[in-house]
Amino acid sequence: MSTSPATPAPVAAAPGASWVQRAGLIAALVALAAIVLMPAAQGLPVAGQVMLGILAFAVIVWMTEAMDYAVSAVVIGALMIFLLAFAPAVGKTEGDMGTGGALNLALSGFSSSAVALVAAACFIAAAMTATGLDRRIALAVLSKVEARSNQIVIGAMVVGLLLSFIVPSATARAACLMPIMMGFVLAFRVDKRSRFAALLVLTAAQTTSVWNIGIKTAAAQNMVAIGFIEKQFGHDITWTDWFIAGAPFSAVLSVALYFIMTRMMRPEMDDIAGGKAAIRAQLDALGPMTTKEWKLLALVLGLLAFWSTEKVLHSLDTSSTTIAAIAAIAIMLAPRIGVMSWKDSQKGFPWGTVVLFAVGISVGSALLKTNAASWLANLIVANLGLQNASAFAILMLLSLFLIVIHLGFASATALASTMIPIVISVLMAVQTPGINVIGMTMLLQFVVSIGFILPVNSPQAMIAYGTDTFTARDFVRTGFVLTLVAMVLLVIFSLTYWPMMGYMTLSAG
Repeated sequence: MSTSPATPAPVAAAPGASWVQRAGLIAALVALAAIVLMPAAQGLPVAGQVMLGILAFAVIVWMTEAMDYAVSAVVIGALMIFLLAFAPAVGKTEGDMGTGGALNLALSGFSSSAVALVAAACFIAAAMTATGLDRRIALAVLSKVEARSNQIVIGAMVVGLLLSFIVPSATARAACLMPIMMGFVLAFRVDKRSRFAALLVLTAAQTTSVWNIGIKTAAAQNMVAIGFIEKQFGHDITWTDWFIAGAPFSAVLSVALYFIMTRMMRPEMDDIAGGKAAIRAQLDALGPMTTKEWKLLALVLGLLAFWSTEKVLHSLDTSSTTIAAIAAIAIMLAPRIGVMSWKDSQKGFPWGTVVLFAVGISVGSALLKTNAASWLANLIVANLGLQNASAFAILMLLSLFLIVIHLGFASATALASTMIPIVISVLMAVQTPGINVIGMTMLLQFVVSIGFILPVNSPQAMIAYGTDTFTARDFVRTGFVLTLVAMVLLVIFSLTYWPMMGYMTLSAG
């Protein structure tokens, strides 16, 4: 991270890199050089051609995990500065963009208000862990259910849902949930390689992913899409609008998840001897709510209240309330009146995620500003015959494409950063009358979160896999069925609820 962003030198694979990573790095460099040096394409500015090369580099590096994500973000930013500086400025007949213009593009993502939300989310997650509030909420919910395997699974899903509202980071929620789930496995005295343990951990992990769809602030990748929509259209999707559109889908998919998991990973026992007492003992061991926990709970509930009443009770948008939250967090970090120290807040704070998020927005913004996204979108529209396709056909085709390509990504944030700008350009290029570009972009962002098949498709799944309670085969076979159900629901919602709510096409009025 200390390497100067002005030089694209730090591209060597790590000493322990696998052959896939080394091959991925070589392939990424070859793709970058091939696209940048190929003859100029008609209608594509030189700067756009450079950005397509950088896009190819980023996609290959992220798909093969040839570099750590944070390192790759620094390298991509350096490539943008170095290569765009010598490209003619878009819309000008003479003169290169220069390092100043290239630097502005490479760092544009850091000025996005969405980055403020992600940073605030990371601080809130750190505070939840530091105070133990997340663990208390989980134990409190689970202490209310009966000590039956299916009831405990429902309790774990409810915990995952509740934390989705107040912990705006899927990775942080998984990091909170997994130790609690493993604590239950030990307290219940069942083998950690039992079907019950696998059922509990798998369901908790997939619930985290499912509710990334329904809650705008539940995952960073949603903020990527919001950032691009704001930059391109000057329009914000409120927390409530997102919830109305996505929460029914997540709710139905959660019900399906319960039946899929309890049937495909049927536990060895129905009743857990001493189960409720074990949960109650863990909750009692935490003692009464501390002052710090009450302060933090008031903060996150206040923030949730602001989010859920956007454009209803006040005119502040998500980004504005998040900046207010950062100010509140600064107060919470203050000596004596705070809930944690600065040192505590930095334990496990994912600075790399924030950098990746900002650079991803920079890449997407540059793709749009250099006309690379629109040029690529015109190719896609022409070759796939989407010019006059129905909104339903466009949504289904792009959804299938996103679900398949997600198999190669270990981060939905990276997937959204590379694909949402292209999705926006494709939707703007079609000639379908009345298509709702903003609404369709939101729906396709829902699809970005459908990464249920491989453990490597999301950090939360990898955290769950690290518990060693299930095999990759267990994850794949249950995740594949869950994905099929999600695709069926996409069809149903695209033919009924979403058109009725006007998310796919605009009314004549």
